[in-house]
Amino acid sequence: MDMRRLDLHHFLDGHAKTELAELIETMADTAAKVAQRIRQGALGGELHAEVGINTDGDTQKLLDIFADDAFEAALAGCSVAALASEERDDVTPMKPDGLYLVALDPLDGSSNIEVNMTIGTVFSVLDAHAGVAPQRDFLQPGHRQRAAGVVLYGPQTQMIFTAGAGTHVATLDPISGRFFVNQPHLAIPEGKHEFAINMSNSRHWPGPVKAYVDDVLMGAEGPRRTDFNMRWVASMVADVYRVLVRGGIYLYPDDARPGYAKGRLHLLYEANPVAFLIEQAGGLAIDGVNRILDLDLTDLHARTPLIFGATDKVEVARGYFLDGHRSAARSPLFGRRGLWRVS
Repeated sequence: MDMRRLDLHHFLDGHAKTELAELIETMADTAAKVAQRIRQGALGGELHAEVGINTDGDTQKLLDIFADDAFEAALAGCSVAALASEERDDVTPMKPDGLYLVALDPLDGSSNIEVNMTIGTVFSVLDAHAGVAPQRDFLQPGHRQRAAGVVLYGPQTQMIFTAGAGTHVATLDPISGRFFVNQPHLAIPEGKHEFAINMSNSRHWPGPVKAYVDDVLMGAEGPRRTDFNMRWVASMVADVYRVLVRGGIYLYPDDARPGYAKGRLHLLYEANPVAFLIEQAGGLAIDGVNRILDLDLTDLHARTPLIFGATDKVEVARGYFLDGHRSAARSPLFGRRGLWRVS
């Protein structure tokens, strides 16, 4: 069978155990239904309407709840012992004898719903352990994940997934309603010069991040001796896919604002699955210094800073944290006054 049109179901049969394959297939089938609702736009209701507040105090949109309910209903038919979601305060028990745990951000990038930009779903799969309280069982380090995925609802609906044997991309055929694997075994290209960060928060960043971005912005005239392009979509899933395909680096650091001291992304169902995908494609994901997949989980909704991308780019960023955040751009050699520097 032509790999460029390989049915997701057949692809998983050769890459994962039956129950795990069924779970990932269910995530894909449900994502196709969510994509259909999104394509209706305002004809399907005010998907961006605010309907509540989640456990972190973030506003819930109608589409957040629709996606969360859709995945819960679908996973009830799989070997899933419990579900954890950004939209739920606590764990939702499912099958007592289920083999797996699913952690889920049902809709990433909710602020983009009303402006018709890319949004997505992020999920993580862990082994369930008999006799362990569901909430405590979720508190496993990311390197124990059995599978992970990101779904992009954009001009194309794509699912980027891994079961520990490489990172693959499946694209939804809107005619048949089926996903086909069209990019198996992605490898993040190195040597690309793009970075993604929310520049509006620069005054709040920690020293190493300020120093890193200062030097990047100096371009070919600065210590990096290369011109970089900046990208920021305000939807992490879009940046994940861009990095996987084009390389570069993404930074979402902790900062000095209230509620951001430990970063803003959730370790269990955002940072860990993304880190798994990135590493399986040959990249690197860190909190500044430490590997994301080795971080201890202390709470379902624990947060973390997140820096990921091509290994060559991320290792440079890590160096700024290890080197006491000294900016080369502030050295006499690069001591030119500019917009981002006062001396």
